[in-house]
Amino acid sequence: MAQLVLLDAGPLVAVLDKREQWHAWAVAQMSKVQPPLLTCEAVITEACFLLQQHPSALRQLHQWAAQGLIKLLPLPEGGPVSTFASMQRYANVPMSFADASLLLHAESLPQTRIFTLDKDFTIYRHADGSPPILLAPFAE
Repeated sequence: MAQLVLLDAGPLVAVLDKREQWHAWAVAQMSKVQPPLLTCEAVITEACFLLQQHPSALRQLHQWAAQGLIKLLPLPEGGPVSTFASMQRYANVPMSFADASLLLHAESLPQTRIFTLDKDFTIYRHADGSPPILLAPFAE
């Protein structure tokens, strides 16, 4: 069985915007990942905001979603409360709602990797104290 991957906004934007510093790395990693890439609404919202000046990138994102290459995971029952609790726990970092949502999904899907460019994920921990599994340039 292929390993599940949770997609963060950083690599998503990097894949869609050739001017991004991590574009080549993100494209190479994306080509190795078995679809669908899982993500959450908060990540898509963040990516759309960052890509608002790039209509072709937004069209590509729409196409990937329509083709099922990117799949949105809803927060589980009680998810928003858990997400805000994580944000409060890591307020000194600070943690975004998108990051907290990905961490929550990673915890509920064992062995799932978080595809990210965000080094803050090296600080975050699951409820049992274990670190999330990362697909990141600093984790290789």
